[in-house]
Formats: sequence, C-alpha cells, structure tokens
Amino acid sequence: MKIVHAILTHSFAGSERHAVELANLQAEVGHDVSMILHRRGTEQRDNAIIQHINKNVTIHVVSGWRWLATYRCRQLIKKISPDVAHAHLSAACKALKGLQSRCLRVSTLHIHYKPQQHAHLDALIAIAPWQLEAIPTTLRQHCTQIDNWSKPVAASVDARQRLRREHGIADDAIVFGALGRVVASKGHETLVDAFNLAEVPNSRLVIVGDGKNWQSIRDKADDSIIMPGFSQQPQDWLACFDVFVSAANSEPFGLVFLEAMHAELPVVATASEGGKYLQSYFGYPLSEIGNVQQLATQMRQAAENSSPVSYDMSNFEPQAKCAEVISFYQQQLKRLVQHR
Repeated sequence: MKIVHAILTHSFAGSERHAVELANLQAEVGHDVSMILHRRGTEQRDNAIIQHINKNVTIHVVSGWRWLATYRCRQLIKKISPDVAHAHLSAACKALKGLQSRCLRVSTLHIHYKPQQHAHLDALIAIAPWQLEAIPTTLRQHCTQIDNWSKPVAASVDARQRLRREHGIADDAIVFGALGRVVASKGHETLVDAFNLAEVPNSRLVIVGDGKNWQSIRDKADDSIIMPGFSQQPQDWLACFDVFVSAANSEPFGLVFLEAMHAELPVVATASEGGKYLQSYFGYPLSEIGNVQQLATQMRQAAENSSPVSYDMSNFEPQAKCAEVISFYQQQLKRLVQHR
C-alpha cells in the first residue's frame, strides 16, 4: 500500500511522535511510506521532527507561511498519488481539501474533532472513545477508535545516578517528575503549587520539556525545582523519577502515561480525558483539574510507597496497533471503491 503521512508542525511532541512511529512501523512491514514535513521540522535542533524518522520512510519537505505550506503539501500529495493520505493536526488536515476521489483521506484525532479540520475527510481515527461523541453521525460511521501505543525504550545503564549527580539530587531523594510540553494545557502551575504544598521531606520536582510556558513556570518555581528543558533521552529522566505526575488540564490520551508505565513508575494524575481513560491502570484516585490540595495529597501518598509498578501493557503493543490502522485503511478504501 502506498501511504503518505503529513504533519506540518515544527517540534517533536506527542502528536509528532505518534505520526512518526506509525510511519516507521508501516514502512517496517513493507508498505511504501512517505512523510511530508515543513522545513522547520527538519532543522538542526534537539526537538526537530526529522531525526526520529527511519531511513526506509521517504521524506518530502515543504516551506512557506502556513497557507502556502498547506497548498504546497496538497500539490505534493497529488504528485505522490498515494492510496492513503493520513494527516496529523490542523494544517496537514486542511491540505487534504480538494483531494476527493484521489485517495483515502484520513486523520488521527490527536486532540478532538474540529469541523474546519476534519469535516471534509473520508475517515477518522480517534485515540480515545470520548472523542467520537462530537463527530457528526454521517462521518462517525466511517470512524474507528484505536488506542495510542508505546514501546519500551531502555534507559542508559547509569541514567538514574548520573542525572541525580549532575543536578544535585540526593540518591535517596523522592523525585516527582513531569515530562512533556510546557504549555498551559499541561497544568504546570498547579503542579508547582501542589509540590510546594505537599512538603514531602527529601523530595525534588523535575519538569522535563520545553514550550511556550517554560519561562513563566521557571520564574514561578524556586531554585530547588529542576527544569532541564527538552530531552532527547526522556527514558533516562524517567529512570531518574520515583513518581510520575500529570497535572494536565487537558490530555486527550496521554502518550506520556504509557512511557511512565513502561518505566514502572507510580502515576499520579488529574482527571483529564486521558487520565480518566487510563485511570484503571493507576494506583491512585484522580485529582480534580486545578485542585492543588487534592494533587498534593496524592503526591504525599505516592511518596510513601514509590516502589516500581508492573503494568499490563498488552493493549498498547505497537505492531498490533499498526495492523489495526492498516486494516481500517483497507476497509475504508474498499468502501470508497464501492461508492465511486
């Protein structure tokens, strides 16, 4: 099958990881896979997208302001002439307008259904069941829900000791850790306040990631809170943590939850969409979004028993989820052929 993925953002985060890993998995099993990136996603910097794409995926690059990059992406898809065009996030979804009958036009709902992004598409893939409710009935019958996936990535042998030594963290300290973009939706202000309120003896808070809110959170946090920025080895930081904490106001699924679970970390989380969906795996009740007192209480409880947790990860196996996506493509392609 000839598949093209398009994602026109510029920094590597959860949605970009999902798109890249899916393209890599599809290429590994023998499909002809291309990926269209914006030029900014190919820059030489730690959080660029291109460095995560396998060599057996063909990379195409477009440039220009948003509307121009979207137009150029559309023209490139016409030239590639794939069986499936799979868009990720706003600009790429809009690039699929005007391609009706040329290929199957699919998007993954990384956040939620938005008519201006998704109404013109042939089919949608939700990453969590709650996303399906907002989709109009006529389109919903051509949608499916497929869980996010994650594969374990081994940390460096000395990661825990090395990172603690580099950042002045005691070997016996309880480290609460957050990992991901530092933006308003992730609730880092609540996290900082909850950590300070919890007053867990011999504890530290580490916030790994970058984003629009990084400086405002850095200004808010005292010097004992560690904010190393974006990391190319997040698995090493997960090995450094004792408890994973998500204070998110909004988390559609939470790929980072799966990463924390692979690292066998206790998970403390707020009642975001993803938190509620995965709550049955966690050992602690969810805190109300924005409720500093509740989150602090859960952090105190987790600090009392921060032993590793063995999670059943069988529902999130990458190859199985890739096969589900391919099967959905085939089903929808068959439908389009029958209706032409």
